[in-house]
Amino acid sequence: MIQLEQPPSHETKLTPVVKRKSQFKGLFIAIVIVSTWVISLSLLLALDISKLKFWMLWPVILWQTFLYTGLFITSHDAMHGVVFPQNTKINHIIGRLTLSLYGLLPYKKLLKKHWLHHQNPATPIDPDFHNGRHKNFFAWYFHFMKGYWSWGQIIALTLIYQFANHILNIPHTNLITFWVIPSLLSSLQLFYFGTFLPHSEPMGGYIQPHCAQTISRPIWWSFITCYHFGYHEEHHQYPHISWWQLPEIYKAK
Repeated sequence: MIQLEQPPSHETKLTPVVKRKSQFKGLFIAIVIVSTWVISLSLLLALDISKLKFWMLWPVILWQTFLYTGLFITSHDAMHGVVFPQNTKINHIIGRLTLSLYGLLPYKKLLKKHWLHHQNPATPIDPDFHNGRHKNFFAWYFHFMKGYWSWGQIIALTLIYQFANHILNIPHTNLITFWVIPSLLSSLQLFYFGTFLPHSEPMGGYIQPHCAQTISRPIWWSFITCYHFGYHEEHHQYPHISWWQLPEIYKAK
């Protein structure tokens, strides 16, 4: 059984108010995201792309990218124990499922690294951090990705791709357009809005203890860009709060 290793608590009067609203909503939202992703991908893989013009594909690709990001955000909430706090086992099952759907990522490994990130943000032992002062986006991105991928995962995904193409007869164009490209774009979206922007060192230096800054933007735009991950200082201050509750904390500050 996976044990959640909680960082130091930073409770305030805000958190009980938020928690009272969240009985089964986290589980419901997780089910909606997973179901929408499954239905959307199934329909898109069966689509005849030849009937679509090139400019029509991009909104669909962005939509599928957004759903991929939702899978990872759901697994992230599971790592914090807030998808279904009433049952830890179910909570972690959902986390494993969404990470597997996202890209066969190992839940236990990411869980350990994510709590290491929360306990030591923007330090040499933070697995998500790389040279934040110089803000080299691509160097940081590849360092970030290298820490979470293995040849075993790449080989397994390649086998799934070949199975889908040769056994299920799903065209290469559909697989690349609606499965491969959205997953890669999602990794860039998550990294840019969830790590690079909030954890790059600001001009005046990091603000302790979280070394995270909020990217202020309207709530609707915050949701579209990365499921409110831009409210990152709030997330580090209240790691037990679900992504969909972060706007309440942001507005209350």
